[in-house]
Amino acid sequence: MAKAISKSNCIGLNLKYSRLPYRYGRNSLSVKLSVLISVICLIAGMSVAVLMLKSERKQLIFEEYEALKTTGVNFIRQFDQIIDNKIKIATKANFVVKQQLFEYNFIQPNQKKIEFDHSQDSVVRSIALDGLSAAYIPQSSFNDFYEKLFYDTEVLWQIISPTLTRNFFNFYFISKDNFIRVSPPNWAVQLEPDHQFSNDLFYSVALEENNPSRSPKWTPVYYDNIWHKWIVSLIVPLYYKNEFLGITGSDLIFRDLIKHFSVSDKEQQFFIFNKQGQILSHPSINNLIEKKEGGMNQLLETSDLIPQHLKELVQLAIKKDLLNFPSSFIEDNEVHIVNIHKIASFDWYIGVYKKRSSILSALDELEIKFFGLFIIYTVLVVILLHQSLNELLLKRVITLVHSVNAFGKSKGKSKVDFPEANKDEIGALNGAFKNMSEEITKHLDNLDQRIIEKEEAELAAKRLIKAVEFSGSAVVIADSDLNIVYVNPKMPEMTGYEEKELIGSSILKIIAQEMQILVDDIELDLKSRHYWRGDTLFRNIYNKAIWVSLSISPIRNEDSSITSYVACAQDISFVKESQRKMEQLAYYDTLTGLSNRAFFRMQLRKSMALAARGHYSFALFYFDLDEFKRINDTLGHDAGDQLLLEVANRLKYRLRTEDTIARLGGDEFAVLLSGINDREKAREVANTIQETLSKPIKLVNDEVIVSASIGITLAPQDSSEEDQLLKHADLAMYEAKAKGRNTYHFYNSDLNAAAKERMLIENELRVALKEKQFELYYQPQLDSRTRTIVGYEALIRWFHPVKGMISPDKFIPIAESTGIIVELGEWVLWEACRFAKRLVEQNIGNNVSINLSARQFKDSNLVDILSQILKETDASANNVHLELTESMLMGDIEAAIVQLHELKALGLSLSIDDFGTGFSSLSYLKRFPVDILKIDRSFVKDIPKDASDMAISAAIIAMATKLKLNLVAEGVETVEQIEFLEQNGCYIVQGYYFSPPLPERKLEHFRSTLET
Repeated sequence: MAKAISKSNCIGLNLKYSRLPYRYGRNSLSVKLSVLISVICLIAGMSVAVLMLKSERKQLIFEEYEALKTTGVNFIRQFDQIIDNKIKIATKANFVVKQQLFEYNFIQPNQKKIEFDHSQDSVVRSIALDGLSAAYIPQSSFNDFYEKLFYDTEVLWQIISPTLTRNFFNFYFISKDNFIRVSPPNWAVQLEPDHQFSNDLFYSVALEENNPSRSPKWTPVYYDNIWHKWIVSLIVPLYYKNEFLGITGSDLIFRDLIKHFSVSDKEQQFFIFNKQGQILSHPSINNLIEKKEGGMNQLLETSDLIPQHLKELVQLAIKKDLLNFPSSFIEDNEVHIVNIHKIASFDWYIGVYKKRSSILSALDELEIKFFGLFIIYTVLVVILLHQSLNELLLKRVITLVHSVNAFGKSKGKSKVDFPEANKDEIGALNGAFKNMSEEITKHLDNLDQRIIEKEEAELAAKRLIKAVEFSGSAVVIADSDLNIVYVNPKMPEMTGYEEKELIGSSILKIIAQEMQILVDDIELDLKSRHYWRGDTLFRNIYNKAIWVSLSISPIRNEDSSITSYVACAQDISFVKESQRKMEQLAYYDTLTGLSNRAFFRMQLRKSMALAARGHYSFALFYFDLDEFKRINDTLGHDAGDQLLLEVANRLKYRLRTEDTIARLGGDEFAVLLSGINDREKAREVANTIQETLSKPIKLVNDEVIVSASIGITLAPQDSSEEDQLLKHADLAMYEAKAKGRNTYHFYNSDLNAAAKERMLIENELRVALKEKQFELYYQPQLDSRTRTIVGYEALIRWFHPVKGMISPDKFIPIAESTGIIVELGEWVLWEACRFAKRLVEQNIGNNVSINLSARQFKDSNLVDILSQILKETDASANNVHLELTESMLMGDIEAAIVQLHELKALGLSLSIDDFGTGFSSLSYLKRFPVDILKIDRSFVKDIPKDASDMAISAAIIAMATKLKLNLVAEGVETVEQIEFLEQNGCYIVQGYYFSPPLPERKLEHFRSTLET
């Protein structure tokens, strides 16, 4: 039955594909080819036509842009001639006014006097007898000089105003004392008594500060509420003997000025805009502008009259600021092309534009004719090609189809005659089918033998699969790219992963993350030796470590090419655990559990060897604990051991498992950080270590804060030798200590030069003390509610005779480490107390805050020195505040409390500076006799952007309020910061918002600015 069904299907299949398509049907090859070739020709021809028409469009548009450009150039040339002529007339008129009114007596003594109008008490007015002009001046400025000026200008205006008013709308002279002579007379007659010309736009453009060149100036377009018109004024400043006396001015009605522009092409139009983006003239808004009214001196604004697309074009032209700028825009749903030119004399732009459709109308008609011709051509080509293809190709193909069908029906068992193999392509196809039929017959003869051989190979493969599946080792087969294609049951049992999770992944991804360093070695060995054997680490699905003995070997083809790999893994975790316990005794510190010196040197040598191979880099950290000896001596060795154990635990918690952390002895630690190849990554780790160590540590009944001085060197950049690298790290650590401890420093070749520079600064510091090269600056502290000064912080500045001002950040640490800070700090105390005394003598009872260094605070003579200074300077202790940092107080707590009480006994106020950056215990803060907390600038600078800083600052303010302590916020620079501080109850602030630190000579000016 199956054979019958198969036979039936074959017969149906043969019938389906032996039926040839109708010659003119849609499945006919001649029809398809004819249509295809014709369509290709049509597309090619139309593409050429489109490109040609597109090129013609571009050429027409380009030519029209040139025409618009020429029109714009003619506009500007015509306009510039008019403007130049008017400037010459106005300049000549200014010269005549200056010459006739100020250089010599213009009016004859016997000339008839004129009458004044004193009807308004505050002004004096006069209208010329001929009615051509009028004059005006405030009563307060009227004197003999201006009485004569009334007479002189009336006569002069009778002469010159007829000429000037033919070229301008009006002409006037305005003096710096608010005198005006104007023709026509409307302005002088209608002006309000309290009008000030200095507030007028047309007057201010001529002032010295706005026109230092003293040249004629055009005003922007503005509204004159006397004339009720939009005008442009030409203003010429009038100077006599280098003294500014006033201006002469002439107004032009803006509408009349624009009428000078004209275009010869009726389809061309233009618009004008200024550099502020305001459209001054446009066909669609000219009538609206003329009817628009405004206040005196109000500039013409048309933003509400023009559409958005025109605004965007105007802004783009202003941004590019080119003498000639071609572009396009849409108006009334139609594209216009425009060429914009700059009118330099007015800082205006003129855009000449034309409808794009009017340019391309003839070309659009030609485009329709082109496409009609192409369609007729395509129909003719289809008919001719169909006849040609049928005669040349299809008849011979049909014959070949009949021969192939006959071969298929015989199932390749009988010989079939194929058409003759001619020399053309169809003949070659006939020959190929004949050869194929012979090959198919041969393959059918050998097929039975191959089926038998395949069955035998499958049986052998099944036996091999059974052996692998029941193996005690995990077996993995991967393709040539090391992607897993098979795993035996032992591998899921060992790792916990399901088979489907392993299939498709790389063999190398089974290796644990901490052993990824071996992946490159494995890949290198497989490429060079084609196999790899060794111990490595797997992690199962539960993240448990599994040590395995792993081997990876290739499976080769008959031509020795690698087709796949087989990997075998055996669990050796028990062996590795035994080795680990032995290594623990030999290579780890018994107190902290960290690596010891021997293990560290061994790991360092391994890392150096890997780095020498060129694909590995690492960082070496070398550090010890600052002030560890003091803690050990003060609290005992048990507390010291507890401190070392806590430090070790913190380092293990914060650093990665692949990093080597070692205790080399005492309080010396070293860290090998794998995969660190630049300073930025090393700097992040150093900051993490310092942040981790800086948190308070509880030792029995005491709480201490420790810090570390860290030296950092990078391999192999800094050195390729083990001992040299250790030496570099040691040098960098001591450099960190020299910088004030609690910091880190990278090794560099300039350390020797830096040491020399420190020695030079130390020597120069001693000279500076003798030669008094220092000066105190004072930063005001203000009450933000009243803007009154409540105190100053004294800050030292060093003015070197050769190098200029040297930053305190550069010399203070050196002064601290060398002890010079004690002598320098005493000088600051003397100078600041003298300053406090001078404030009292000036009836200014402000406080003066003085920063104490750690060395000064620990000085046993500090109280005696301060007592002597207060006595000899006669400064009031109530006006002197001492500022101490949290770190200064957290060493020996009890000694610090005693010292603070002694200072308080002198009557001084005490404040904790940079509060919140250290880690002082609140229990100790309660015991400290301090008066003021200063919120550190690091919490203020990111308000209001950083919510964490805002929360910390609010918490400090609330705590200080509860403890009844005063507050000062440092680094205040913005009004938002002041508002936040006031809302939370902190009102005393200092920072650049009000003033930077100032020398004493500039404080009086600053106080006066606050009063105003």
